[in-house]
Amino acid sequence: MSESAAIQNPRVIIVQKLYSYHLNKETELAFPKHRYKKFIKDVVNGTIEREELIQELIKKELKNDINISKTDLLIQLMLMAAIYEFMYMHKTPVSVVIGEYLKVSDFFLEKSKKNFLNAILDKISKVSRVAEI
Repeated sequence: MSESAAIQNPRVIIVQKLYSYHLNKETELAFPKHRYKKFIKDVVNGTIEREELIQELIKKELKNDINISKTDLLIQLMLMAAIYEFMYMHKTPVSVVIGEYLKVSDFFLEKSKKNFLNAILDKISKVSRVAEI
């Protein structure tokens, strides 16, 4: 992903907003004009509002796969945003959510961590979204 494309990718912006919020929870989040502004705002605010619920799901379903307190913050944030999308944005197929966060990981992570993220997203997607009937 080129740097200019990455800067415009809505999920890159989501991860950046969550990272900035995590570093300073007192800062008001601003959402500048963007083609996907509503989507970005919904995912960022939804992830923040449901952080405890998402953390509980991670601890319950991934306790044997990941130690969240020792996991890289960027991986945690990508995982939380993806889980929010799995749980609350049912129009987006699971494969698209996973693919998009793997593209985002190219911008932030090295390849070995990307493979780890892929495995974790695949596993959590199976329990965090009820199959569509």
